[in-house]
Amino acid sequence: MTAFVLVSGAYTGGWVWREVAARLQESGAEVYPVTLTGMGDRRHLAGPGTDLETHVQDLVQLIDHVEAPDVVIVGHCYGIHPVLGAADRRPERISRIVYLNAGMPQDGDPALKSVTDQTVRGLLLKPEEGHPGDGQGQAEGDGWLLPSPALDEWQRWGGVADIPADALERLTSLAAPQPRATLTQPLRLSGAVTGLPTTGVLCTANGASIALVESLVGFGDPRLQALVDPQVTFFELDAGHWPMLSCPDELAAVLLRAAAGEGHRLTAKEDKPPARPFPVDVPELPRERVGRVDLYLPDADEPRPAVVFVHGGPVPAGVEPTPRDWPSFVGYGRYTASLGAVGVTLDHRLHDLADYATAAQDIAAAVELVRADPRVDGDRVALWFFSGGGPLSADWLAAPPAWLRCVAATYPVLAPLPGWGVVGPRFRPAVAVRSAGRLPIVLTRVGLEQPALAATVEEFVTAAEDCGAAVEVIDAPKAHHGFETIDPPEHVRDAVEHAMRSVLGHLRG
Repeated sequence: MTAFVLVSGAYTGGWVWREVAARLQESGAEVYPVTLTGMGDRRHLAGPGTDLETHVQDLVQLIDHVEAPDVVIVGHCYGIHPVLGAADRRPERISRIVYLNAGMPQDGDPALKSVTDQTVRGLLLKPEEGHPGDGQGQAEGDGWLLPSPALDEWQRWGGVADIPADALERLTSLAAPQPRATLTQPLRLSGAVTGLPTTGVLCTANGASIALVESLVGFGDPRLQALVDPQVTFFELDAGHWPMLSCPDELAAVLLRAAAGEGHRLTAKEDKPPARPFPVDVPELPRERVGRVDLYLPDADEPRPAVVFVHGGPVPAGVEPTPRDWPSFVGYGRYTASLGAVGVTLDHRLHDLADYATAAQDIAAAVELVRADPRVDGDRVALWFFSGGGPLSADWLAAPPAWLRCVAATYPVLAPLPGWGVVGPRFRPAVAVRSAGRLPIVLTRVGLEQPALAATVEEFVTAAEDCGAAVEVIDAPKAHHGFETIDPPEHVRDAVEHAMRSVLGHLRG
């Protein structure tokens, strides 16, 4: 007999699992949809002392009274914090931990660390705790409570487009204020939870995917190396942040398979095939390194135009090699120089979703350095953005300087994904394009894009059409996100060559 302990995210209670619990019970499993202290119909039990430890103890007491030999404990969003705390106290009782659209908190991490929306962070943080915003400080109301979201505010926490209207209204009407200390108190782990079998259920409409996890593991971040353990499995759901409301049947089926040890397993880095060569044959031209910037210089006697390539992210701090040493960006730099322009690559500090402003400063500094180089024609520069670097194009689209002759974007993110509230309105290319005027924009769109990312591209294209922006769309129908390293060259070579010809044409025109 398997018992499922279901722990939902902030503001909610056991009621949110109603349909999922019914499906699991039909399979013969025991099911315990948890309402934590102060939440749901237990909101009257909340007080200023209700914190993360309170919720951990709720789960420990429940686990102690479950008789089934196998306990699968599921944590959704905030719920993974008390789940890990309780599993760390009772590891011998837990057969599997399921992370449902949740982060990977470590010892000492408060749930606040994974909150991306700046408004919510402002409500949670007191001014003396270092919040850089408007100093709004404590939560409204009684001070120790964070008010539950209004109907139109749930998207701060994740995608809601797939939730039926009646379910979203129920989510709003039954939500309870969240005790502030549950989100600010650090999670304490002894290490006993390490090594327990785990499953990640990733919601693709919320921007997560197995491919994304594999790429992050490939960066070499030591915190993620445990994900290649054979006891770790993954599933994808075509859902937003609340799959228990949008697709309860599919979620229940996934949880049953997870309990059986099924799911996708990642491949250890050393077992992966070598990365594909750059899709275009380019000569091995030398580069010149200045701080965070690399320049690939053509053989020329006069100043030449430059193309600045901006990598995506977030890329974990300390990753080696850094993006400018990745074969794809070395390839783009050499390719540009081989065609008579200066290729520029750089490392910027987009290590977290909160780092877009810092990364924007790095790019502006790199551009200033490049334009000041006597070997560069400072009046003819293009900026080329990739993947999660796409939001960084917004500054340049919103107020394009005269020397900026072209903006290019390849498999970009062009609007914040669900739950990316911390990125803020400044970094929304789909809005900024309305101020781009006749600035040429070269957009490479991949046919096998992740749905959540493809939606941002379509939002951008629609906005560009509405305002008459000068956008050239290059389609690569057989290409994936990050195609330079994973797709056969014959599927992407034409798109790369076409984009480069267009960009250089705008620089020379």
